[in-house]
Amino acid sequence: MPMMNLLVAFNGSSGSVAALRYAASMAAQRGAHVTAIMAHAAHEVIDRRSRWIPKEARALLEAANGDILREIEARFEEERRALGLGSDLELKVVAGRVDNVLSEAARYYDMLIVGTQADDGDAHVVLHPDRIALMSGRPVIVVPEGYDAGAKHSHAALAWDGGRAAARALSDSLRLLEDDGRVSVLTVGPHDDRAINDLLTHLSRHGVAAIHEDWPTPRPVADTLLGWCGRNDPSLLVLGAFEHSKFREDFLGGVTSEVLARTKIPVLLSH
Repeated sequence: MPMMNLLVAFNGSSGSVAALRYAASMAAQRGAHVTAIMAHAAHEVIDRRSRWIPKEARALLEAANGDILREIEARFEEERRALGLGSDLELKVVAGRVDNVLSEAARYYDMLIVGTQADDGDAHVVLHPDRIALMSGRPVIVVPEGYDAGAKHSHAALAWDGGRAAARALSDSLRLLEDDGRVSVLTVGPHDDRAINDLLTHLSRHGVAAIHEDWPTPRPVADTLLGWCGRNDPSLLVLGAFEHSKFREDFLGGVTSEVLARTKIPVLLSH
């Protein structure tokens, strides 16, 4: 079944522009529809509904938020005209906690596409791709700032550790892997040869030519994956997110967080 219904998070950042262009490129290839969602929350430094805040101060806060949203909408309209998707591209503006809005909305689409997290973005439109992948139950493609959606690539990469999250990522990405037709399965550390053979057979039966690249001795996983991607320039890195707890990932600086912070290519996350 083809991917026909794509959701992209747009908050005006350079990363979200790259995500929108990537989604538009996917849609043009597949005849799909793209819905862009601008999720925004009120600034939470103070509660604007509190009685002690003067009416004039509340009005200033409302005006500041409104100016930011209008700037984002204007940037979206610039992109819409350039992308040429016509009625196959629409924008929705939804108020609420950004990660929650996007996570809930994504459940009604084939895939959510977002830009990498911008640390200098306005606080009430900033999103966190890793948390959204954790909460949404849907695959999330994270597109780095400045990525060229029209670049030619030869194949995709699948980070594989045999765990539940990796299996989910494989399932969620299979339609894209079939399109690329060639996949490199990347394993870091000891692995079960029989299980890898089963995986390669599974991919082959979906028309995907797969090879296995392995580093059997322990080494930094994120460095190894990103180094390989830098040398081979795949179209996509498929990664199971947060095989352990989210707290453990945050506390220890997990593989998912490291990859998202440094990637130069799109990363598909599933949990």
